[in-house]
Amino acid sequence: MTSKVQSQLGRRAFLAGSAALAVTPALAQTMDSSGTVELERDISQITRRNMSSFRTLDWQPYFSNLSKGAVLVDISSRALHFWEENGTYHLYPSSVPLSEDLTRKGRTQIVLKDPEPDWRPTPSMKERNPEWPDYVPPGPDNPLGTRALHLSWTYYRIHGTHDTRKIGRRSSNGCIGLYNEHIEQLYDMAQIGTQVLLI
Repeated sequence: MTSKVQSQLGRRAFLAGSAALAVTPALAQTMDSSGTVELERDISQITRRNMSSFRTLDWQPYFSNLSKGAVLVDISSRALHFWEENGTYHLYPSSVPLSEDLTRKGRTQIVLKDPEPDWRPTPSMKERNPEWPDYVPPGPDNPLGTRALHLSWTYYRIHGTHDTRKIGRRSSNGCIGLYNEHIEQLYDMAQIGTQVLLI
């Protein structure tokens, strides 16, 4: 069997496994004890409405300066606000964590810009879903989308998603998701050291 065929079979198995999450009890999909948030749950049985509340914000109440730009993620409105260093403002709909226990708030920063994110399941994910591949390479089937911005908090990222139904919803295990075209824009503007605040 060629490696290309094996790769296609691995992706099919992963996608089939992801679809199976829809019938798995939500309790079985919680974050593992190490705090890993790499894979987001299937939201089809958990949330039914895509609700974002957009309002423009000023940066001054949240940041003392715009050095290297600033990202504000408003969990309640499911929106990501970004100010470039020159003050230019951008507003993007986002996915946010499913529950308060999966939500981390506070100040962090971008520590790594990944232009082609890949994905590996955690040991607890593999225990629950042994049919999942050990690795999903960069590409259209990757749960982290086309770009990822790693935060200083372990396992937390702002990333794209191949499942656009998640945007505007409480649908992640901790990460902040954007449409792929939006994460690509943010990726180009953000810098290592860009300040990030989740409220």
